[in-house]
This record gives sequence, structure tokens and C-alpha cells, in this order.
Amino acid sequence: MRAITLPSYGDADVLVLADVPDAVAGPGEVVVDVVATAVNRADVMQRRGFYAPPPGGSPYPGLECSGRIAALGEGVTGWSLGDEVCALLAGGGYAEKVAVPVGQLLPVPAGLTLVQAAALPEVVCTVWSNVFQIARLQPGEVLLVHGGTSGIGTMAVQLAKRHGARVLVTVGSAEKAGRAEELGAERAIRYRDEDFVAVVRELTDGRGADVVLDNMGAAYLARNVEVLAPGGRLAVIGLQGGTKGELDLGLMLSKRTSVHATSLRARPLEEKAAIVAAVREHVWPAVEAGEVRPVIDQELPLERAADAHRALEESLHVGKILLTT
Repeated sequence: MRAITLPSYGDADVLVLADVPDAVAGPGEVVVDVVATAVNRADVMQRRGFYAPPPGGSPYPGLECSGRIAALGEGVTGWSLGDEVCALLAGGGYAEKVAVPVGQLLPVPAGLTLVQAAALPEVVCTVWSNVFQIARLQPGEVLLVHGGTSGIGTMAVQLAKRHGARVLVTVGSAEKAGRAEELGAERAIRYRDEDFVAVVRELTDGRGADVVLDNMGAAYLARNVEVLAPGGRLAVIGLQGGTKGELDLGLMLSKRTSVHATSLRARPLEEKAAIVAAVREHVWPAVEAGEVRPVIDQELPLERAADAHRALEESLHVGKILLTT
């Protein structure tokens, strides 16, 4: 099979399409013939040498895919050869074949093409596990999403709006602000021109946000705690702004806030399977009803993975960038 390999770390040009050994299904796994995969910030971090795959994981980038089941490993039940699926991966999506633990498979939602389905697993599992399971967003509460037009941001806006929450986002341009508000954000805050803490307070009569979904990490840590409402919850899922910050514990104590920092990739298989099952139960019906849809910016062939990474790093996209085999 062909796969995008990383002979070295560095800029996008280190991504090399090469012939590699075929993926093989171990016990409890299936092999998927990949039709499409999606580009995530974690792939860029891996390419730069900052985010190694978990032990035993595929060395190739790619945290989600869609395709057809080509082989069944020992003990697999409930799935058949040829089934059209999408999947949450620990790696290996940038390839023509990938081995997937059976608990991380999802059927392609009715109403979506097989290619479109590749845009769902990572973002939906990330949003559901952080916003709804960990941060326990409730109807009527205020959610602040940083990076509101990213793949995760566009999904968080739609799911939270459907849940009955008020959704505020930060974005980098007027065009992106318009796109976020079209998806259901009450207000898109342009972080280059506006102070998101001040705007959120103004919009909430000084109370703040009940939940913050943050992809920046250290750079926003202090202000994220500042913007939280009493009893607020901060979920940190990215480190684009650094790994080390300072917390005002006195402020957190006075407001009874909490900070959660989570990743999905290295979780035990049982935890991933539980998240995938919850997504299938709670989110898939909304996707099939057309209430929630993947937002796809562009599709490129696998051999143009370097161009896809450059596009992601330029941050001009809205939604997901896909690679097709």
C-alpha cells in the first residue's frame, strides 16, 4: 500500500508518499480500505516532531478516515466485508489501508457521502467528550469556542446550538465571523481587534462563559480563567499557544472553576470505544436528520498532503481539509 511517511521532521516538504507494508488486522481489529482522511493540527505537530504516536500505533499521520472494510481480525463481530465506515484512529489515516480497533468504527451516516464522512470522527469525538461529557454543557449555558471556524469549532457551534446553549466564538477575520454566525454562533469575536474577555462579559451581563473550549493552551490560560463564570469549566484540547502557563488559584477558588486538559489519541481503547458509542447514540441521529453537518473546506489527493498541511497552517480555511486516496 501507499502511505504518507515521515523520514524526518520539519516543514511540510518532509511528508513523503511511499510504498509500505500493507496494514494487517490484529485480534479485535478490521482493515479499512481508505477512501478519505482528514488533516488535523495534531498531524502538523507530529510532522514537526512534537506529537509521537502512542506505543504500538501507526507511524503514519492521520487521526480519522472513511472507507470500506477489507479484512476482519479474529473475534470481530457486527461488521462485514464491504461495509462503509468511518473511524477514529490513533494514526495511520494518511494511507491506502489502515487497521482499526472495532470499537472505533462508525457507520457512514445516511445522507453523507463516503468522502464527507471522513470529516466527522475526530472532531465529533473531541467535541462530545470535552464539551458534553467532561464540561457537562447544559441548555441555556454559554459556551465560548476558540477557533470557531476550525473543524472542531464548526462542529462545536452546531452541537452546542442544537443542545440549547448560547455559543460565542473567537475568529481571525470578518469572513470567518460571518461563517461562524451562519452556523449558529450568537457572536463571533475577532480576536485581532477585540478583547474576548470584555466582549463575553458584555454579552452575559458580566457573568462570563460557563464552558470554554480552548485550542491555544498557555497563551490563553489566564484569560480563559478570567472569562469563566462562577462554576465555569475550561477544557483545553490544544497547545498552539504553548504548553506552560500560570493559573490564578485564588480566582479559581473564588469562582469555583475547573480546568481540564485532555487528548483523545492516547486514551485506552476502552475509553475511545465508549466515546465512539456515545457519539453514535447521541450525535449520529442529528447528522442523519441534517441538523448537524461536517463543514469541508477543500479536498486534495493524498499525494498533495504537503499542500494540505500548508493550507491548514495558513489558517485561511473554514472547517475540514480532506485527503482522498
